[in-house]
Amino acid sequence: MSARHGRGSSLRRTSFENKQQLSEKVAAYIREGIMVGQFRAGEYIRTERLAEELGVSPTPVREALMLLGSEGSVRWEPRRGYRVVPLTTRDVGDLFRVQAFIAGELAARAATELRDEELDLLEETQAKLEQAERDGDFDRVETLNYQIHRTINKASDSARLAVLLGVTVNYVPLGYYASIEGWSSASAHDHSSIFQALRARDPEGARKAMAAHIEHVGGQLVEHLRRREVLS
Repeated sequence: MSARHGRGSSLRRTSFENKQQLSEKVAAYIREGIMVGQFRAGEYIRTERLAEELGVSPTPVREALMLLGSEGSVRWEPRRGYRVVPLTTRDVGDLFRVQAFIAGELAARAATELRDEELDLLEETQAKLEQAERDGDFDRVETLNYQIHRTINKASDSARLAVLLGVTVNYVPLGYYASIEGWSSASAHDHSSIFQALRARDPEGARKAMAAHIEHVGGQLVEHLRRREVLS
């Protein structure tokens, strides 16, 4: 990776060796880069240059930019190329409000579907997460946190709703969370109220606890992006 887009790049891990759905991988890379300020508002993303930096051909980069243009993350300007659209506090807040609503509904449905052994496994995973947080092993916190949320979402038996959640999660820089102050602590401590509601088979309690957790994490990301002067 060249220095041209190197700001914060040490925090971002990705691979472009698998050619399957390469344009989607490039789109995810750019999308996350916009979110964390690697690609700044008003900046033009040069297809050939980015393709060279990522070690891919220009075609998947063009396809990725077309996809991001349809999403509103970049804007095509004739004879100039794709330009990054400013990211606002409202944009990020809306993103997490939608996530909180969907994740809360999935948790509510999971409350009546999770088996006792699955709840036991969730709590074992949470204990490992809390230990990883104490050890400062943020990569492991991220991995275990993903496992916990994935288990709950799958248990909801609501595949299409989970897919919608996944669409919103695409905009969140998951591999970047370890650098956000308070994120690992939120993952270690916010989950307790979710587990209590799930164990009590309390759908409404699970919905509220999960939504509060997602909104909490979203607020942390907003503050982090403000400090980095990413938001317009």
